[in-house]
Amino acid sequence: MRGKPEEVSALPMRIAVTLGDPRGIGPEVMRKAIRSVTPEISADEILILGHSGSDPGLAPFEAVGSWDGTEAGAGSVSAAALCRGVELALLGSVGALVTGPAHKPALRAAGWNVPGQTEMLGTLTGAEEVGMLMCAEETVLGGPLRVLLATTHLPLREVFSLLSPNLLLRQSRLLARALENDWHIPGPRLGLCAINPHAGDGGLFGTEEAEILRPVVVQLQEEGLRAQGPLPADTVFHRALCGELDAVVAPYHDVGMAAFKSVAFGSGVNVTLGLPFIRTSPDHGTAFDIAGSGRARAGSARAALRLAADLLKNRFDTSGRPG
Repeated sequence: MRGKPEEVSALPMRIAVTLGDPRGIGPEVMRKAIRSVTPEISADEILILGHSGSDPGLAPFEAVGSWDGTEAGAGSVSAAALCRGVELALLGSVGALVTGPAHKPALRAAGWNVPGQTEMLGTLTGAEEVGMLMCAEETVLGGPLRVLLATTHLPLREVFSLLSPNLLLRQSRLLARALENDWHIPGPRLGLCAINPHAGDGGLFGTEEAEILRPVVVQLQEEGLRAQGPLPADTVFHRALCGELDAVVAPYHDVGMAAFKSVAFGSGVNVTLGLPFIRTSPDHGTAFDIAGSGRARAGSARAALRLAADLLKNRFDTSGRPG
């Protein structure tokens, strides 16, 4: 997906980068990632947002407050950087936001009662619908894997209270639009992952496939979208990796994340769909246990920066759009 350098630089490419929780590996991996991609992406096209004293000196920097050393303070500066990034994006000053990992309990201690940054972004932008897409354009098996989590950070017992044909329809439509507009994939092929073993096996192992998933596939097909399913979880991700599908819609978090991280650990990217700007993030958390040791790997942060630049280029490059 990489564009020519001259094509990228000719577009409104500025990317805001938040460093995440100051106690975690976010500042380290973002520093390493920015240093490694600046030959491809000009440092002038990157704006780093963090607390005062966290400037890595690699690109333009804006302080968003100071950290007092407490957990609540860590959540406060993490949230402040995210809020400032959203503000700049809505003003048109940046086209993409790459966010370092935040700590959910710290955000809560700072007064943000949200499951994570994805949900914060939906609230801050007033987006009608957001989606969490895990994306790896390259995996250990070679081909790409893109997995939309229809439900995200929930206890498994609560999944069925939210999983509905309406939710799956909205999320699948959101995914199809993003793949066409930001990935420039014409007529993207979507696979809806089943919930029960062997996709229910004709009702022997559950009726959710017939009652929830199959009507969604039929509706999507009637709308002209290339949807398949429900497809068993033990084969759908393999089919995507073999190039038969452009993306998979997973019904709950772990069925999608287990497959995704098995083939893209350390290089995957979290993409928020449905926002008025591009947002990517590394696919890992704060990793407090290795923070400050210099051992954190920056592969996922580097992939998040590169993907943000690619998607931003595609969004503004209408000449390559389908149709």
